[in-house]
Amino acid sequence: QVQLVESGGGLVQAGGSLRLSCAASGTFFSINRMGWYRQAPGKQRELVAVVTTGGSTNYADSVKGRFTISRDNTKNTVYLQMNSLKPEDTAVYYCNALVNDPDAADYWGQGTQVTVSS
Repeated sequence: QVQLVESGGGLVQAGGSLRLSCAASGTFFSINRMGWYRQAPGKQRELVAVVTTGGSTNYADSVKGRFTISRDNTKNTVYLQMNSLKPEDTAVYYCNALVNDPDAADYWGQGTQVTVSS
């Protein structure tokens, strides 16, 4: 079983910054892709950013140049540095990991609220 525990959400003014963290724990062989998704009220969950084991990244167009995803493979942790936050970034942010357990399986965190005030 794999657990993903997120931290770092909160309330921030527009233009501010937040850093999200997500640590994976449990028994597994390895982690492939790790990433962040978000879901705003009344909207579908959408990709924010993902990072592979080798460090390749992919971002949603709406966050390019403002958000940076990174990971520490020694700690099985993924980070999301969010700068120049906008009210439209307000959402619940979910951590996601594709874990070899040993078969590949998707795991999700419980989510952390990010609220950006104007």
